[in-house]
Amino acid sequence: MHIARSSLSAALMATSVRAFSPAASSSSFRSSAAISNLSSRTFSSTTSLNANVLKLTEPAKDLLPDVDVFIFDCDGVIWRGDSVIEGIPETLEKLRALGKKMYFVTNNSTKSRKGYKKKFDSLGLDVPAEEIFSSSFAAAAYLEQTNFKESGKKVYVVGEVGIQEELDLIGVPHFGGPEDGGKQPDMGPGGALPHDSDVGAVIVGFDRNINYYKIQYAQLCINENPGCEFIATNTDAVTHLTDAQEWAGNGSMVGAIKGCTGQEPTVVGKPSPLMIDYLCSKLGLDKGRICMVGDRLDTDILFGTDNGLKSLLVLSGVTTEEKLLSQENTITPDYYADSIVDFFVDENAKVEASA
Repeated sequence: MHIARSSLSAALMATSVRAFSPAASSSSFRSSAAISNLSSRTFSSTTSLNANVLKLTEPAKDLLPDVDVFIFDCDGVIWRGDSVIEGIPETLEKLRALGKKMYFVTNNSTKSRKGYKKKFDSLGLDVPAEEIFSSSFAAAAYLEQTNFKESGKKVYVVGEVGIQEELDLIGVPHFGGPEDGGKQPDMGPGGALPHDSDVGAVIVGFDRNINYYKIQYAQLCINENPGCEFIATNTDAVTHLTDAQEWAGNGSMVGAIKGCTGQEPTVVGKPSPLMIDYLCSKLGLDKGRICMVGDRLDTDILFGTDNGLKSLLVLSGVTTEEKLLSQENTITPDYYADSIVDFFVDENAKVEASA
């Protein structure tokens, strides 16, 4: 697996906050995503064993004074499926009251930033659009800064509408996605699936309508079109479609394409540094004063530790305390907590005591 590494240019600093808005025009998106000198690197973890990971018990002393910016994952941290986690709205309000900045960075590519704004609204969470970033956005930003549009090539999408909407914002032609959900290739005698030789990139994101047609089309493009790039929004093993159980994540879709092409994808979502470099350069953030909060060790916490951020694992999602503290685990957050509601554990305890 290759992880997109970005070095952001000074031009990014001059762009308008308007570029963060899902309603921004394609031209403003292009300038807002001025990430230069993108290259790939192979990731390897060098963190230590987790026997000494501290559970957050005194956030008012150990965490809140040292953090100006919180970056939150969404699935398993803010919501599960379509249900907001108990106490989250009040916790976000308290953080804002303390003057903390917040950004919401999700590896789920099924929605664009505009789509995620609608989800936050539907859950009663007052989150401005400019605070939301998705891996569908990261995939489009990556293509933007590798000058993909200038190649005249197209993108084949294994994924959902979120990727398509972000590609539309930068004017990159694409096809596939939901439109190919019901298609079946001719697998009778002499059957063959024609493919477009002008496809220069295949983006693989989470796809609830993944099928053999899409897998075959993707492998043909990657294997037979010279220079066709294999891009993954993320490689999460499981995801939260509902609050009842875990569901196979985009890692299963990426694995299918990887298996039939023998190619490693360029990964643009967490733990890739693309989005944190974007945020720091665009908004002038100090990495030493940022805390990444997530429920996954191999994406969220690595995103923090590999990029010089503080990190906190919550147990409200896919990772259990047993897994975190096991000798087999080598990914170490600074702290862990049951959920972000524990950021105000002292205050909550006082309220309960007076009730």
